[in-house]
Amino acid sequence: MSWMNTLGLRWPILQAPMAGAQGVELAAAIAEAGGLGALPAAMLGPQALDAALHDYRGRTSRPLNVNAFCHRLPVPDPEALQRWQAALAPYYAEYGLEAPEPPAGPGRRPFDDAACEVLEAHRPAVVSFHFGLPDPELLARVKAWGAWVLSSATTVEEARWLEAHGADAIIAQGLEAGGHRGIFLSEDLTTQVGTLALLPQVVEAVDVPVIAAGGIAGPRSVAAALALGASAVQVGTAFLACPETTIGELHRQALTSDEARHTALTNLYSGRPARGIVTRLMRELGPLSELAPAFPLATAAIAPLRAAAEAAGRSDFSPLWAGQDTSGCRAVPAAEQLRWLAGE
Repeated sequence: MSWMNTLGLRWPILQAPMAGAQGVELAAAIAEAGGLGALPAAMLGPQALDAALHDYRGRTSRPLNVNAFCHRLPVPDPEALQRWQAALAPYYAEYGLEAPEPPAGPGRRPFDDAACEVLEAHRPAVVSFHFGLPDPELLARVKAWGAWVLSSATTVEEARWLEAHGADAIIAQGLEAGGHRGIFLSEDLTTQVGTLALLPQVVEAVDVPVIAAGGIAGPRSVAAALALGASAVQVGTAFLACPETTIGELHRQALTSDEARHTALTNLYSGRPARGIVTRLMRELGPLSELAPAFPLATAAIAPLRAAAEAAGRSDFSPLWAGQDTSGCRAVPAAEQLRWLAGE
C-alpha cells in the first residue's frame, strides 16, 4: 500500500506550505477535497501553532502536513544590520519613515523542542521540513507517533542526504518553484536545476517516494511529473489566487498580470534566496545582494516600507512570491482548483 493510500488521499497532490500567504482555511479546503493540505509553522509560536491545529481539527478530520524550517539561527551582526538600513535609507526618506529598530527576534524560528511538544499533542499525519532535517532527537520524537517525514531537496546530493538521515519521502524542488529555495548543503545557486532535470535524477538516486515541486501549474504538468516517476506533486503558486489564501489584493493582481512572467530569486526580503515576481526593490538593489543580512533578519527593515507602499497602492517592497509559471492561477475555490489540477 502506498503512502498516499495510507493517508487516504484521493489525488496525488500536496498543497505547498506557504508561510505568510495562507493559514488553516486553505489547508482544510484542500484536505476535504482529497489532497494533502499543509500548515506552515515557521512563523507561528507554540501558542499560535496549537490554536491553528485546534482550528484545523474543528474544520476537518482529514490528514494534515505541518511544515517547519530547519535553519540555524544567525548571530545578529550590528554592522551588517546598519549597512542594510543604510541601503534602505533613501526609501525610508521617500516615505517619510524613521529607520526601524533592529529586530528583537528572528521572525521565523527553526523547529525546536517547543514546536515539537505542540505537535506531539496533535500528532499530525505528516511533518515536512525545509532547509534539511531537525536534530536527530527531534526527528525521532516526530517519528515516534508514526508521522510521515518529508523534506525538500534541490539537488541529487541533498536527496541522498535526506534519505540517509531519515526522510520517508523527498520533495524534489525544481528551480521554477516559488518561495524559498530548500537548498541546505551548499549556498551555491549554480547547483540549482529545473524540475524536468532534477526529478528523474532524484527518482533514480533514492529508494523512497519522490514528490515533484516547481512549475506544476496545471493538469498537464501534473501528468508530466507523474510520468517522470514522481509519486505525487506539490503545488503552491497555482493555489495562491484561491480565495482561501491570505495574500493581499496587490499580490492577487500581480499573479494574473504580465509582470508575473518575470520572476527571480532574491534574498532581499528574508536573507535567503526565494523566488518572486520582480519588484522595484529587486530591480534597484539587484535581486541577490550581499547587503541583505542573514536569514531571517532582513525582513524587519523591509516591513515598514512594505506597509507604507501597500497603503499607497504599490507593491514596490512586497514579497510577491510566485513560481515561474503562474498560468494556472485562478480565482476559484481551492477544492475546484484541486480537481482541475487532477484532471477531473
